[in-house]
Amino acid sequence: MDTRAHPIPQRLASVREALQATNSHALLVPSADPHLSEYLPERWQGREFLSGFTGSVATLVVTLDGAVLFADSRYWVQAEAELKGSGIELVRVPTAAPGHVIDWLVGHLKSGQRVAVDAQVLGLGFANALQAALGPAGIVLDGGLDLLERIWPERPGLPPQPVHELAPELVARRRADKLADVRAAMAQAGCSHHLVSSLDDLAWLLNLRGADVSYNPVFVGHLLVSADKAELFVAPGKIDAALQQALAADGVQLRPYDQTLDALARVPAGSTVLLDPKRVTWGLRQALPAGVKVKEAINPSTLAKSRKAALEAEHIREAMVRDGAAMCEFYAEFEAALAAGEAWTELTVDERLSAARARQPGFKGLSFSTIAGWQANGALPHYRATPESFSALGTNGLLLIDSGGQYAGGTTDITRVWALGEVNAQQKADYTRVLRGTIALSRTVFPRGTLGPMLDAIARAPLWEAGLDFGHGTGHGVGYYLCVHEGPQNISKAIPEPTMAMEAGMITSIEPGLYRPGQWGVRIENLVLNVEQPTVENNAFGQMLAFETLTLCPIDTRPIERSLLRADEIDWLNRYHATVHERLLPRVQGAAREWLLKRTEAI
Repeated sequence: MDTRAHPIPQRLASVREALQATNSHALLVPSADPHLSEYLPERWQGREFLSGFTGSVATLVVTLDGAVLFADSRYWVQAEAELKGSGIELVRVPTAAPGHVIDWLVGHLKSGQRVAVDAQVLGLGFANALQAALGPAGIVLDGGLDLLERIWPERPGLPPQPVHELAPELVARRRADKLADVRAAMAQAGCSHHLVSSLDDLAWLLNLRGADVSYNPVFVGHLLVSADKAELFVAPGKIDAALQQALAADGVQLRPYDQTLDALARVPAGSTVLLDPKRVTWGLRQALPAGVKVKEAINPSTLAKSRKAALEAEHIREAMVRDGAAMCEFYAEFEAALAAGEAWTELTVDERLSAARARQPGFKGLSFSTIAGWQANGALPHYRATPESFSALGTNGLLLIDSGGQYAGGTTDITRVWALGEVNAQQKADYTRVLRGTIALSRTVFPRGTLGPMLDAIARAPLWEAGLDFGHGTGHGVGYYLCVHEGPQNISKAIPEPTMAMEAGMITSIEPGLYRPGQWGVRIENLVLNVEQPTVENNAFGQMLAFETLTLCPIDTRPIERSLLRADEIDWLNRYHATVHERLLPRVQGAAREWLLKRTEAI
């Protein structure tokens, strides 16, 4: 193999030299940073640096004589292409759960051998599971080795972007009040300290926003809260004097980011620290002294920020209107261009749709990388066209577009599938069954406190009737001008946990899909808000919730197979389009207005 043409084998060789120098036998590289973020600052994109795989989730293991990458079904096609020539074996796993990696390590290493990992980027839950499995096998887990620092000569530093305060008109609850709520939760749990490391929790709790990672308006930092103070660990220079003064007025003191571990080491003996094992790394846990107790529980802020206040819900509705208007402008341009015979590619779709959003007031950026998949590419749930690999749009088939924006008052995420030219009977049937799944869940009424995974089957039932299914979750939580993926609620096949209970104010996606590899894919996604639903018997059997559909954009009716839709489903679709028409018409004009009128006609 010519390593001059492919840099990855040389980088892996450097890893093996470092392993030998430290008497280690394997390096574990998760897709994570010290905050367990979904999108990573460049400094912590070590898995991509060592493997060349650019997908958002995977785990790399490098041994003295091999290397393997564990990726789930969303990334198999992408990983196979990107790993070609690297010498890294792709291990196809059904889910991103760490159990597959753990089993592999136990099966391939011997007693007395050592696994190196940077404890600062290894989730506490993952670390606990690793130790429980490796320990009995006599395999040592060493979290004190950051081998990337040794072999990455030009490793990026901490992101320098400034932090800013959320606009006052967008704030539903003051920072001081949120901190008071956290302290009350700490006291109730019998805890003297609480560490917040997840970046969306940090931004929400302090009413701050940043630009340290792609797509999510967050900043890199940790927050240590005690009964009488809150210490914010952030890189110097990111917070100006005025904001520093405002934070100090609310009892928040600034500390350098690299002093986090030292501060944890100084927590007094006899203290009890509240840690969320899903949102804190092993390295942070290790920094606490032996005389400090730890209580593992969900961050109080994670639960609080999932329940949007009335003011936040209003701003989110306005963001949906702006996003809907942008899509009307884009789709009008898109259909006119195709009618005129212009040649578009998936990249053109991404470019023009992003430009339409950017023209809207309050637009801050995309909420994730746009997925524009023509035909077979639409069957890859996490596909993204690049200048090196993309498809031109054809004349007959299905185009899947999954996109979203960040606005000053809200975060959007929407998927639509559009029929170009003629579509065949199978495509129509697939499209209609997915649409039925979206409708079925959207109109569901359910008891408050229902665990999100319990709702998953409702969206899948129309597909199951035909022996069909899809591999990803049906719905994920969405933040308030924050992360497009947030918890704790989700609608999926996950094993339910008490924290997944559905409460009023939560925003969740509804996005069933169907994918035929090498042919086409279908996914129809709206965001919905949990709202209280009055009952005939005045809640005699408990408070009920319903979904208010927030997303405002027509659903293409051309690929619908009418014989598969019931009358009540047609009624739901017509009422949805009437709402889209009413809300968006005042915000569009010209060709966009004409397009909206045409695409919201009743069927």
